[in-house]
Amino acid sequence: MSDPKSVNDQITDSVTQANTKVLGDAPAVAMGNLFEATSQALSNAAHNATTSQQQTNVTAQAATTMGVATLYSIDTASTAKATAEILKHQDKK
Repeated sequence: MSDPKSVNDQITDSVTQANTKVLGDAPAVAMGNLFEATSQALSNAAHNATTSQQQTNVTAQAATTMGVATLYSIDTASTAKATAEILKHQDKK
């Protein structure tokens, strides 16, 4: 019968090799996680920049449309006022 306190050398070698593999893989896994997190952060930044640019363009287009509409309405209002003044003077005659 074998000694209950001793462990087979093959088992200790297997456990040692497994532990060594885990330790050996750790730097590569850590760098992979870093690269993945960095790429995701940069992708989010690029997406946010694109969305911001699109929203800015929509706002600029709306402001331009309102500006043009205002210019046209001012012209119409001044013409209407002048026409009203002309009609008032014709009624007094």
